[in-house]
This record gives sequence, C-alpha cells and structure tokens, in this order.
Amino acid sequence: MQTSIPSRDPSASCDQLDPETIKNQLARIVVSPEFPQVGRSAAFLSYVVEETLAGRGDRIKGYTIAVEVFKRFAGYTQDDPVVRIEAGKLRRALERYYLTAGRGDPVLIEIPKGGYVPTFTSLPTGHPGNVPPEVLPPRPADTRGALNWRLSAGALAIALAAGIGIGLFGAKSILRSMPTPDQDGPTLVVAPFANLGGGPQVELYATGLTEELLTALPRFKEIKVFGRETSRALPSDVATSRIRNELGARFLLAGGVRLSGNRVRITARLLDTGNGAILWSQDYDDAQSSDLFAIQSDVANKVATAIAQPYGVMAKADSMKPPAEDLGTYKCTLDFYSYRAELSVERHGQVRTCLETAVAHFPSFATGWAMLSIVYLDEDRFRFNSRIGSPSPVERSLEAARRAVQFDSDNVRGQQALMTALFFAQQVPEALSVGEQAIATNPNDTELLGEFGTRVAMSGQWKRGSELLDRALALNPGGGGYYQGTRALAAYMLHDTELAVRDIKRADLQKFPLFHAVAAVIYIDAGLADDARREAAIFDQMRPDFAPNFAAELKARNFTPEDRARLIGDARKAGLPVKDELDTALTSAGTTPTP
Repeated sequence: MQTSIPSRDPSASCDQLDPETIKNQLARIVVSPEFPQVGRSAAFLSYVVEETLAGRGDRIKGYTIAVEVFKRFAGYTQDDPVVRIEAGKLRRALERYYLTAGRGDPVLIEIPKGGYVPTFTSLPTGHPGNVPPEVLPPRPADTRGALNWRLSAGALAIALAAGIGIGLFGAKSILRSMPTPDQDGPTLVVAPFANLGGGPQVELYATGLTEELLTALPRFKEIKVFGRETSRALPSDVATSRIRNELGARFLLAGGVRLSGNRVRITARLLDTGNGAILWSQDYDDAQSSDLFAIQSDVANKVATAIAQPYGVMAKADSMKPPAEDLGTYKCTLDFYSYRAELSVERHGQVRTCLETAVAHFPSFATGWAMLSIVYLDEDRFRFNSRIGSPSPVERSLEAARRAVQFDSDNVRGQQALMTALFFAQQVPEALSVGEQAIATNPNDTELLGEFGTRVAMSGQWKRGSELLDRALALNPGGGGYYQGTRALAAYMLHDTELAVRDIKRADLQKFPLFHAVAAVIYIDAGLADDARREAAIFDQMRPDFAPNFAAELKARNFTPEDRARLIGDARKAGLPVKDELDTALTSAGTTPTP
C-alpha cells in the first residue's frame, strides 16, 4: 500500500519521506515534553503510524484501535466512545506539539478528522534534517507554565487565524494587556453569563455555558482562573472595578445568551479590570438544535482559546459532556456543585438519586460517574444517607471512579474521584500518586486543588497541604466552605492559632457536622473554652455515633498517630466523650481501662 503524503512544500515528493524518516519524527514527538507523557496518546499515535507504514492502513478502524491499543474485550461495540474521545485528544496534542516544540520539525504527522489513518507531510526546507532523535540536541526546558511572550506579532496572528479567526488587532490588544513574564501571569474572573431572554431554557443554558468555561479555562496553564463559587456570587453585570478592587484579578470575562426563533446567540467579551476597556469581543450564532450542549461546548472552546491561548492552541472543554437532549442529566452536574458548597444530608440524597438515574440512562457519562463516586464516598465518611449491605460505600465509590477514568482518562472530576476513593480505601501512596498526575494536568482546577490539598494534609504533610489549599482558596475565595475548614485544621496542626481561628470563622458550614468538630478543637486550643464547648455540643448532637469511635474515624482518614493523639486530647478538653486509642483497644478486647 502506498502511503498518502500531501506535501506543503512544492519541491517535496512522497519519495523523500521514507519510513525511517517518519519513524524518527514519531520518536521525536512521543519523547517531547510538549506531548502528553501520561494517558494513551503516545500508544495511539505509535499504533496508527506503524500500521500505516506497514501497509495496513485499511485495518485502522475504531474497533481495531479499541482492541489493540485500549485492550477492550472482543465484544467491543461503537457505543463505547473511548476511541473517539482519545482521537480528539491526540489531534489536539499534535496541534500543540507543532505550535511549540515541533515548529522546526521536517515532517508533519496528522490524524485527519473522519478517520484514524495518519497523513505525513514534508515541511519546507531549512528545517532540521532527518536526524534520529537520539542524536538531536536537547529540547528547551518545558515552558508550558508560561506563555511564550517572544512570539512575534505576525506568528501570533497566523496562529489566531488558524485557530478561531481573531484578527491581528484583537490579538495585539490582548497581548499588550497581558502581564510580563516575571509576573505571576494573567488572572481571570468569569462572571455568570446573563439570561437575555427567549425561552425557558435560557437560564439553564446560560448557567451551563458559565460552567463549561470554568471547566475549559483552568486547563490552560498560562492563566489563573477564579473558581465557580466566586463566579456564582457575582452578578452578571458586575463592575470591572469591583473585580479589580475585591479580587485583584486583571481580566473579566462576561457575556450573555439569547434564544430567538431557531437561533441561539452568545455574546462574550474580555475586559481589562484596570480601566474597563474591552480587549476582545465576539458574537456566536448557531441554529438551535436538540444538541444545545454541543453548541455550548463549542462556544466554550472558542472563548477559552481566544482568551487563554491567543496563539491558537486548542484545549477541548470535555470534562463535562452530558448527553444531548437531556436537560435533567445536565442539571445533575450543576446540582452536584451546589451540594458540595453546602454539604447537607438533604442535598446529598437528591444529588445521588439524580446521578444514579443519569448514569443508568447514559452509561458512558464520565463526569456523572465521577460525581457519583464522590457522593457514594460521602455515605461513609460523612454518614450521609448510608446504605446497608454489600458492596460498601467505599467499594462503590472506587468502582464508579474507575468507570469515570475508563471512559475518559483525562476527566478532571474522574481523577479527583479516583484519588479520593483510593485514599479512603487505605491506598494512600496510590491516591497521592493519582493526585500528583491530576494536578500536573489541571494545575488551576480549584476543586481538584482543594481535594488534593486535603488528602496531602491529612496524610501528615500539613505544610504542603496548606500551600495547596491556599492556592485553591486564592483562585476561589467564594468557595470558603469545606476547603476553608480544612485550611483551618492545617493551621491548627501547624500551631498557627490565630490563623486557625480566623479561617474556621470564615468556613460557613453549619449543616456539615464535622465542621463543628474541627471548630471545637481549634477553639479549645486557642483558649476559647465557651466557644469550644458550644461547637462540641452541636457536633455530638448531629453525630452521636462519632465520639465513641473517634480514634477509628481519624484512622480511617489516615491521620498519623501523633496527629490523632493531639486531636483526641483537645476533643476531650472541649467536652466530647472520646477515648484515646489505648482505651479503645482495651474496650474492644473486653478489658476495663485503668482510671
């Protein structure tokens, strides 16, 4: 079989691209720091390139890739979306590589949409020759954490035009307003998109578009995005001066949604909070179809690309992809975040039922499985609506998390769920390893940052855990509940009494029982005995089962023996009827403790 090689260089011919040259290019790509070093992109790319070079391009189908690369069983069907999802990620990874480390490479490898057979293109002369990758000079250090500010305006405009068509003027405006490399980098707040009218679906659609943007934007390591609770607390017409003065963010993204007849129109604009100037704006018009979610995701991608990576590298907002034509299922994902902000037993039951229905109807809904995993785990760690019998809540949580990452290995909620489930399954090293990989991929996702910081802290690394929590809270000061309480506990463990008291007072979680337990030990440590006893009494009333099993509960959360001893001692001082671990062991053995 002859390999098809569409050439961009008129002087190049197919004969110039011998298999060895293409293999060398493949090796360059898969070892590059600009190409994903986790996940399945390298295996996918290697398989399709090698099969094509071996003359078996006609065998490259979704079925063969699923079986050969992803080890799906022989009964694999097209209902399993793994190949389509991974192909999209691979195309974006290749696009990023050729816009960064691969700009001077001699061969372009692409996977055209509509199939999985790669094409190989000879790039213009003057690029490095066909040198085997093992003798190439070393690549520059990984620069994914900062924008390449030395890109010329011309190169920037070309990339923009190739990406989403922003003009040269808009690109220059955005670039001029960005901080210089020695600053922390641009910070952005997303205001809730406004409901501009047109039908009963607009409010849900506007809320969903805001959520999509809050999922898409943190994937860009070049910017810092304030989290969803901060966004929700703002009016859609919030003043730029408020964003600048109260949050210190440099940019504000705002917009609105309107339905008119069979058209949906989205307006979006980026503003400089220093002077209120509009740096970029665009309208998006689409025919309103039953698949509003596809339009929503597409708009989120375009906005995110325009703002976060003005040189045009795409990052698909695919961590929240609810099925089409099912508004109820999509609403489940929004309700999940509301539940996480409140942590009440009533909201837990509602969200669990909704998510179970969603994944029953749409078994490959990765984000739904991830959220359900976290909700299942709350049955055990918070005793919310616990179900008796087998499998246990932790086992159900672990199974749901594994399903999430099976359907989408890069799903941020899936990675978070797997990390947390492993932690409570007493597989702490494995949990922290998953967390490290997830943070490397999603360094600005505040929900992930907060959860990972909590796990790191409770395993005994209180200083690093507090630093991670500080990052999460700095990017999402409106999300001051669960993670604010954990940050207060970290300050207590680090003997920063003043900070511990201040942070626990900021954590407004009156419906969450463990909040009161943490408050009790912090207050007694600070000498606030009356406050400590009040919180202890509230906690004992909400969770009468906890105090008799205090040591075991702490152990289940992987606190170190030293940390457990300190917490038990202060809980006793606060008035909780807890036993230390020796007394608990003697009682379990049927021996009366010595007074």
